[in-house]
Amino acid sequence: MSLREERKQQSRQALLDATLVLSSQGRAFSSISLREITQAVGLVPAAFYRHFKNMDQLGLELLDQAALHIKGVLHQLGPTDFSLNQLADKVELFFQKVDAYPQAWIFLSAERWGGSMFLRQGIEREIHYLVEDLLHGLQQIPALQPLQSPVELRALAQILLPLALNWAMDWIHLQTQIHPASDQAAFAHFKAQCLTQLQLLFCGVLSSPSTRTTDLQ
Repeated sequence: MSLREERKQQSRQALLDATLVLSSQGRAFSSISLREITQAVGLVPAAFYRHFKNMDQLGLELLDQAALHIKGVLHQLGPTDFSLNQLADKVELFFQKVDAYPQAWIFLSAERWGGSMFLRQGIEREIHYLVEDLLHGLQQIPALQPLQSPVELRALAQILLPLALNWAMDWIHLQTQIHPASDQAAFAHFKAQCLTQLQLLFCGVLSSPSTRTTDLQ
């Protein structure tokens, strides 16, 4: 890649990052102007069109990046044997990943119910793909082999993904209310609640008679 092309890529990413910063401050994507974004990165408004056709294209690029990040997080969590220690490790890793890139979770969660129709539609498509990826991951877990019905496994994936999104947003919100260094007990309590939710969910799943699946299909 030439130096000129590298600089162009840096400018493009700077525009994306600036939009995410505004989004993470509580701004709806539909309320963010092209002028605000370019001003934030020190570009003239006309320079925007060297990188994006319009704001819709920028929004879809942000969505792609956010969904790809979340997909990677779910993949890194990987299979589990549902032991208490392993579930606790998964919860801890999950929140480490949220801390590493909170803007992705904020953007996808906020814009899912935001004012931009094209983004809402795009997010629903991405959530469908994320559910399918999660479904594939669940199929690799030996303990869930009795639930090989796509109907039940997909239903489980459709529970787990919104749960992850809610956890991420609640965790991010908690950090705005409590300074990380001031009250570690509040963060530990929140993680313990999440762990309890997982235990209860999978306790029910693993005790569910697999014979129900034939009636659902």
